[in-house]
Amino acid sequence: MNFQFGGGGDWLSWIAWFVFMMVFFLFYPRIMLSQIMWKLEKTAEELEDMAESSKKFIIKSISKKAEKRIKEAVTRFFEFFVITPVSLDPYGIIRKLDHIIKEEKDRFEYFVDQVAPDFDSEKKACLRMGLAGGISVYEISKVVRHYVELVRKTKNIQIAMVLQMQLPMIERIAKAMFKGTQTLAKGEPVGDGIGPLIAAYLMGNKKPTIEEDDVVGVKTKIDGRNVFVLKAKGPGGRTGFPGKVVKKLVEKNGVKRIITIDAAAKLEGEKTGSVAEGVGVAMGGVGVERSYIEEAIVKKGVAIDSVIVKMSQEEAITPMKKTIKDALPEVVEAVKRGLERVGKNGSAIVLGVGNTSGIGNSRKEAEKAMKWVDKYHKRVSAKKKSRI
Repeated sequence: MNFQFGGGGDWLSWIAWFVFMMVFFLFYPRIMLSQIMWKLEKTAEELEDMAESSKKFIIKSISKKAEKRIKEAVTRFFEFFVITPVSLDPYGIIRKLDHIIKEEKDRFEYFVDQVAPDFDSEKKACLRMGLAGGISVYEISKVVRHYVELVRKTKNIQIAMVLQMQLPMIERIAKAMFKGTQTLAKGEPVGDGIGPLIAAYLMGNKKPTIEEDDVVGVKTKIDGRNVFVLKAKGPGGRTGFPGKVVKKLVEKNGVKRIITIDAAAKLEGEKTGSVAEGVGVAMGGVGVERSYIEEAIVKKGVAIDSVIVKMSQEEAITPMKKTIKDALPEVVEAVKRGLERVGKNGSAIVLGVGNTSGIGNSRKEAEKAMKWVDKYHKRVSAKKKSRI
């Protein structure tokens, strides 16, 4: 009998093919798992190197010749975590979150006071932001290492494939966070600082008359309207707690409209630095500060506008790009259009939301930050040209 397969051949070739297919189906998953594991292990090591580099950078920011005590303290603090409160019964959850967030802030402040007692308040704020970024990189590296070891232990190819599919996004976020850690520790402007930058510009050169909960502000005139312009206190790295500050101003000053300015995540294909207008409180985070503002505007019937500047997640936590900074004139015009709906004798609040790293509390400081962005853009452009 002559067995035909694939256009010809005898029974020996058929058996050889059958054996090959059996071996293929038996060993291919293992070969595939080995290839995936090689990639996962390489990525895990890269992330661990970034985490270690972040830690070393923070230690050098404290002291170029840091004592063993400081190195050990920073290493311990990189394991810091926050447990969110119980939300099974939603009543009172905002107060619970507010308390936990303030406790986290106090813990960071206490630690920085211990390891860098000679730093001024702005340098300490930058160091706290750098620490937060470094801890984030460390957490990412730990999670990836956990799944790599889990796959190694269980030989579960499904988990390995899911992790492999997520790696490009994980690497992008980790690299951006690593770069952002250095930027924040140095006290340089980041993309998320566009809100505070515009607020500082609108504040003019008046000395802040409002200072509470890491928020500063002035009362000024914009196109004949009384406007309270608020932002996080700079130039140290802070986001502030503007919720209760805004709530007090609304209750005591008959505010008719609030305009929030913030960075917002863009969709792929959208232009970095493009501006959009809408309604609602433009503010990220867990929602505590936004909740206080929303509570006040509902109670008093205050109109709420938002202006956003679009950027990617990576651009928000890395040095501010020129295209983001160049959105300032368009945002200012949007703010003025919003203020047109406030009566000539009415009051409004303009709140610049975001991280004010590298951005002070006046127009002069805002212009200084913008010059830094221009110089940074020139340096980056020159490096790109030299590589070509």
